[in-house]
Amino acid sequence: MKYARLTKEQLEELHIEFTNFLASQQIDKKEWDQLKIDKPEIAEQELDIFSDLVWEGVLKSARYIEHFSKNHLFLFQFDETTIDTIVLRTSNNSVDFLQKDGLQWLSDNILSDEVEIRYGDKTFGSDRNGELFEIIQQGGILSQGELYNQIKSIIKK
Repeated sequence: MKYARLTKEQLEELHIEFTNFLASQQIDKKEWDQLKIDKPEIAEQELDIFSDLVWEGVLKSARYIEHFSKNHLFLFQFDETTIDTIVLRTSNNSVDFLQKDGLQWLSDNILSDEVEIRYGDKTFGSDRNGELFEIIQQGGILSQGELYNQIKSIIKK
């Protein structure tokens, strides 16, 4: 397995897609139910293959990831070959970016001396999706890029 197995909730959300996947493997509901009983290791492999296919599709179409911690905010924008990163850090230990008021504080103080902004970019290695998945495993969240684009517009002024 390259990524991680989807959770029970995620699999339930993708019930139709999973059914279609099984059909492409020429496995109907009766066979699936029997497979889970007679050969659970094969059923587990099918779940793993389906999970990897879903992750591949999600990661291939993803363009932004956000990662929040108490005093840091990591914003990633990427295409097929490169990843751009904006890192915001506050020296004010009373600010917590994990809280709504912490983000409001950032909005009000983004150009103050208490906020450090760094920008960088790099080329992906040989496994773009693997690198993105690693960021997600560390707490990154896929996003639409609104915050990345807002911050980028501020630092380009």
